[in-house]
Amino acid sequence: MEKGFERQIKELNRSKDVIGCLLTDKSGLCLAASGIASRTSSGVIAAIAEMSRKIEPNSKPPVISLQNDTRQILIHQKDNVIGAVFKEVSS
Repeated sequence: MEKGFERQIKELNRSKDVIGCLLTDKSGLCLAASGIASRTSSGVIAAIAEMSRKIEPNSKPPVISLQNDTRQILIHQKDNVIGAVFKEVSS
């Protein structure tokens, strides 16, 4: 199963402006990470995804965007896997 995650992350890393990716389960266990994505942030990413679902519990999981001046993190949950994509923001 881990090989599949690694393949998905490699494909994502080829996308424009992507500088890191992380996959975690709902418990915060890191399944795969690359680039600037730190394996130690998997628990925080899982918690953000879970907390955001409480805003509209009867809806599909949202796409969460966190951004500062230089970077953006997109977080989305699909089934039991949560993905985070780290991107550089063009100025």
